[in-house]
Amino acid sequence: MRLKYPLAIFFLLWCAITIAAPTSDWKKIIRDTPYSFSKGASKNLAELRRWVLLSNGYCELPDRHVFFDQRGQFLTWMDNEESGIATQEKLNKIRLQLHQNKKVNRWIEGSMSTIGYPFALSCDQPWVDIRAAIDRVKGIAPDSKVWGTWDGVKAGTESSPISLEALVGLMFQHRSSQLVKPIDTLSLRLFVAQLIIESGAKKHVRSSDNALGMLQLKPEVLNDCGIEKRFYQHRMAQVDCAVRLYVMISRNLQPVFSSVFGHLEKTKQQALFDILLVQSYHSGIGAMTK
Repeated sequence: MRLKYPLAIFFLLWCAITIAAPTSDWKKIIRDTPYSFSKGASKNLAELRRWVLLSNGYCELPDRHVFFDQRGQFLTWMDNEESGIATQEKLNKIRLQLHQNKKVNRWIEGSMSTIGYPFALSCDQPWVDIRAAIDRVKGIAPDSKVWGTWDGVKAGTESSPISLEALVGLMFQHRSSQLVKPIDTLSLRLFVAQLIIESGAKKHVRSSDNALGMLQLKPEVLNDCGIEKRFYQHRMAQVDCAVRLYVMISRNLQPVFSSVFGHLEKTKQQALFDILLVQSYHSGIGAMTK
């Protein structure tokens, strides 16, 4: 199965590395926005992330910021100043100008530690190498392919290993057979995108929170999956454990989701379910029901 997932990558990267600041003012702007006004927001945000991650659009040069509103609509861009302080002052000056020109209905002054509005995204994020990560997922990069057996599943051979992309599809097929309704293709694409986001598809990765391996799973989660410590960073074990979590979460999320969104058209239902499935993987079912 060949999967196309760049848009999924950009969406999940937005969720993963967007706004984390000790102020709630920007959250109030989001919460005050009518639901109907959010139409097209994910597509807009994905386009902005594409500019940043692939160095195109208004981010052809890294020393820039792009401005956008709560719908993810691009507003303008600016060249950075020589220092961080001067750049921050310029960011706030342009925020005020956008408000005065009625491009947005309010503005919030930002600082080095708090988020301002309109939002501004730096074009310079060199730690995210999407192209290299995709090459590892597709088996293009050296030593990125895998072979072996895990829990009765055989993946490739020593002479003919398979890509991580193919491995994920294999594990999804194996584990989703436990569901009455198999996991759909979009969920699979989002899962592959998540693999790229979590670790850049690298095998030996450990976070500051002691999350391990390609899918950044905690030791207690790996232990719950019945995986011995010596196999914690085994790529097939990592994928299998994460897919099993997806299967469990999907099963538990479905009745809650249907009770709230069961009235939506089927295509919209599925698209929303896939997004909530990913968020539930990160934050838990309980958080999604609030």
